[in-house]
Amino acid sequence: MEKVLAEHIEKTPGVLGGKARIAGHRVRVLDIVAWHEKRGLSPDEIVDLFPSITLADVHAALAYYFDHRDEIEAELRQEDRVASEMKSRVPSKLQDKLRA
Repeated sequence: MEKVLAEHIEKTPGVLGGKARIAGHRVRVLDIVAWHEKRGLSPDEIVDLFPSITLADVHAALAYYFDHRDEIEAELRQEDRVASEMKSRVPSKLQDKLRA
């Protein structure tokens, strides 16, 4: 199985912070996981969003996630922290308009 995953998933220092991604693409495993596990998209729907990746790529990303759950969950938590920090530092123009 690792050989099959290696055909679809790669980690390259300096590319997307060295995070696991679809080989030859800038689509991270954590993006696939977020769309599938958190937003409820099917693998086919994910391929529809990014036609340059294959259904096998999506399934390999999910297999990588299930084999490396702690790693990917830590990346997701870090992304949430960064987003929260940005929200607290950058005021929402939309919220300002809604209040006016």
